[in-house]
Amino acid sequence: QVQLVESGGGLVQAGDSLRLSCAASGSTVTNYVIGWFRQAPGKERELVAATYTPSSTYYSDFAKGRFSISRDSARNTAYLQMNSLKPEDTAVYYCSAKFRGSSNWHYWGQGTQVTVSS
Repeated sequence: QVQLVESGGGLVQAGDSLRLSCAASGSTVTNYVIGWFRQAPGKERELVAATYTPSSTYYSDFAKGRFSISRDSARNTAYLQMNSLKPEDTAVYYCSAKFRGSSNWHYWGQGTQVTVSS
């Protein structure tokens, strides 16, 4: 079982960058598919990006070209680099993990708030 703790959120202005971190414990991040999700007020949680292997990643359309997902096995941490932030990126961002081949995301962090002002 893996425990996930997000950090790095905050209040920024439009056009700024943030890097979110997802520190794992109890197991290694390389054993899982790691995903970043977000949930804005009044909206459903949505997938932002996922990393299946270091060379196999997925990005939602709104994240392509602006966000980058990665993982550092030495630090047992996954990251979400977010550039050119927009007010519509404001949400709580969650890190999640699932087993390869599974359709269900099994493990979740507590979330970190990202607020982008215009």
